[in-house]
Amino acid sequence: MRVIGGYLGGRPLLAPKGWSVRPTPARVREAVFSALGDVSGTTVADLFAGTGAMAIEAISRGASRAVLVDREPRPAEGNIRHLEISDRCEVVRSEVLPWLESRQEGEVFDLVFLDPPHRMWPELGEEVAPLLTGILAPGGKVVVESGPGKAPGLPGFEIVRERRYGRTLVTFHALPD
Repeated sequence: MRVIGGYLGGRPLLAPKGWSVRPTPARVREAVFSALGDVSGTTVADLFAGTGAMAIEAISRGASRAVLVDREPRPAEGNIRHLEISDRCEVVRSEVLPWLESRQEGEVFDLVFLDPPHRMWPELGEEVAPLLTGILAPGGKVVVESGPGKAPGLPGFEIVRERRYGRTLVTFHALPD
């Protein structure tokens, strides 16, 4: 597994065996960032970060800052140290919902990646949607990765793009104008 684009392109990402992480495949990462276009200067939240591949890809392509949240952050921490990008990444050991609740009056993000364990949908959408509105910058996007089946809903958000890549469904959400 490697970083696809940007100044870190081609550098390896570590996905330790035995960890319960499901890294986003390279093909999916490439498609997501092609659809997003220029991410230079954006702030990113990678929720259920796992290895941190999505946030790292954003940093490599010019994002200014990334916060990676996971209840087990060691895979992401290892990749960030290995790639020497600790100055632009903050790794948080937390469950996602409590972290979102604590951030309602804090920093906002231009781009939020949401890749929970697939078994958590659809209930998670109902819980997380109102909290996402509190951290999403105006014009920001939420990119949801899910398994086969119907796109997970985020009440109050509109789906602006949806694509399937093998067994992975990627849905781009935004708040209505």
